[in-house]
Amino acid sequence: MITYRPIEEKDNKTLALLIRNVFEEFGAHLHRGTIYTDPTTDNLFDLFRKEDSICWVVKKNDTIIGCCGIYPTRGLPDGCAELVKFYLAKDQRGRGIGKKILNLSIDSAKDFGYSSLYLESLPEFSNAVAMYERYGFKPLSKPLGDSGHFGCNIWMVKQL
Repeated sequence: MITYRPIEEKDNKTLALLIRNVFEEFGAHLHRGTIYTDPTTDNLFDLFRKEDSICWVVKKNDTIIGCCGIYPTRGLPDGCAELVKFYLAKDQRGRGIGKKILNLSIDSAKDFGYSSLYLESLPEFSNAVAMYERYGFKPLSKPLGDSGHFGCNIWMVKQL
């Protein structure tokens, strides 16, 4: 059974491991200035206690298999939030689970009153980037805001 729920404190260690495993799987862990080395990755529950943010967690039975969230990253234009922490376990991809959690996150952004979503990525995640394009995200020539993830070199935005 697949379930979707907001992050809980007990999820911290499992989510950090899941995120870093995805980076390693795609060979993206060598990039400095990404979520891989970001200290907040080990304590996502506290990060998402910020107002107008949410991290959705996907569970299959009792196992966490993915996450995706909305975060009001400092320095973004008014009405814009960042789509963050979108990761799914390798054996769960291609089943519609990623689309469901992405849609939940987009709906959450709308519910919070955001008018646009920004994201950052890497070339190693080309399948995800292609999905973002299908969802209406458009490429940018430079980053927005101050995520601290200077290692990312793909930036996109979507009007809601």
